[in-house]
Amino acid sequence: MTISRRGLLAQAAAIGAVSAAGPLAAARFPEPPRSVERWGVYEIVLDGPREGNPFIDMALVATFESAGRQLRVPGFYDGEGVYRIRFSPPEIGTWQWRVESNAPAMDGRSGSFAATAPIRGNRGPVRVTKDGYHFAYADGTPFRQIGTTCYSWALQSDAKCAETLKTLAGAPFNKMRMLVFPNVESVATNPFVRTGDGPRDWDPTRFDPAYFRRYEDRIQRLGALGIEADVILFHPYDEKRGYNDMTRADDERYLRYVVARWGAYRNVWWSMANEYDAIETKKMADWDHLFQILVAADPHDRLRSIHQINVYYDHRKPWITHASVQNGAAVLDDLRAELHRTMTLKPVIFDEVVYEGNSEKRWGNLTGEDMVQRFWWGLIGGTYVGHSETFDPNRNADFSWLGQGGKLVGSSVPRLAFLRKVMEEGPVPGIEPIQPWWNYHLGGKQNEYYLKYFGAEALTEWAVVLPGRGQEAQLRYRAEVIDTWNMTVTPVDGVFTMARKNDYEVHDPERQKITLPGKPWIALRLTKV
Repeated sequence: MTISRRGLLAQAAAIGAVSAAGPLAAARFPEPPRSVERWGVYEIVLDGPREGNPFIDMALVATFESAGRQLRVPGFYDGEGVYRIRFSPPEIGTWQWRVESNAPAMDGRSGSFAATAPIRGNRGPVRVTKDGYHFAYADGTPFRQIGTTCYSWALQSDAKCAETLKTLAGAPFNKMRMLVFPNVESVATNPFVRTGDGPRDWDPTRFDPAYFRRYEDRIQRLGALGIEADVILFHPYDEKRGYNDMTRADDERYLRYVVARWGAYRNVWWSMANEYDAIETKKMADWDHLFQILVAADPHDRLRSIHQINVYYDHRKPWITHASVQNGAAVLDDLRAELHRTMTLKPVIFDEVVYEGNSEKRWGNLTGEDMVQRFWWGLIGGTYVGHSETFDPNRNADFSWLGQGGKLVGSSVPRLAFLRKVMEEGPVPGIEPIQPWWNYHLGGKQNEYYLKYFGAEALTEWAVVLPGRGQEAQLRYRAEVIDTWNMTVTPVDGVFTMARKNDYEVHDPERQKITLPGKPWIALRLTKV
């Protein structure tokens, strides 16, 4: 697979490995590094038992301590007698560690390393901002979500994966939703050790490390491109193999394994399921239980969500960090989008709003204009939107970007890149809906920055009226007309000096209107002078 030289350097810098094996195993493992960057991955490699079933017989955890802070990090078995513990240091400084295990060969191993300042491009994991509705990297840099979905791209051939990564390197997307278990034709299909020739002949107590090693390589390569990996743990699309219909004990073991393997990568997010309510073998209590297992297993506290088809999960539950929503109609105006924020009191990502493509299915035939306007309405409502496309010569979405990745052919992508630039030029931490319940249809930051989007309307003018009271609202603004489809920004001559219009609004008595081009997909931006 090919990625940029910058990406390879970033990937190499992100991972350190330390051998805690005995003298006989020294040749198997690298020498211990003395340091790893903050938010990188420090890896302890141990030589341990192979007999029996190490996935269920062996207990392994390491305690990391620095400046009085302790974190207990689980380890995992990687096959061939190799055990690993992966830790991402959240703070700069010297970290001491000590291993606990029921295997004498691993128990009591200890060491230390220095967590150093992060290298360029390492901004840390994405977190929810203090205001509760947006995202930022750990270093404070705003994260303006422009995501896409490629369900089984990570399970395709190396050549196909390389094509997907090359496409992503030139695309605006900074988050990728991706399944752990296959849902379409894939090269990698066996996460568990096979026990026979039938589709359900596999052992849920024995993972195939090669499958998960391959997947984590894809996570790392996304990270090298600056893309968050939104890892979808369950889905309802594989009735043949039954990976999503395991027993509770098997589900718990699976969750603990993937968290131990991948949780230290700073670009990982957890999505418990795609269309969770279509998995008939699990009820609401099961999902609540699995979230509690996930939280307990993840010392790195990565972002967590769940995605529905018909029944909204209660995103106000404490283990949910942000709402992941399937609803195309909610982003056909800003007010319905904003209501989701009000309901959840958390960041909202409309991860599925129907897809751009040529599918005969109603969920896969949006035009590029339809897709782009959903992003803009979501933005004005203070939320975020996700993309995918279903273009395939035979109109089979399984072989499209949505199913397998590859190349993007839709017309929305450059317009989403343009939108991302608008977002990045906006207020920190993100666009807020401005008095939405009074029907202003404005997003931005009160008394500082305003976005107005007109969607499919082809208006020739707009009355410049802003909500605001008192002297603090009587400010001066410059205006720009944004053509969201043709990707142009045209300044409006002069300055708008706002004065009181009534008890609740301000306007410029001398310049009461802005002329618009009389075509769809236009927005306005007003910025305080």
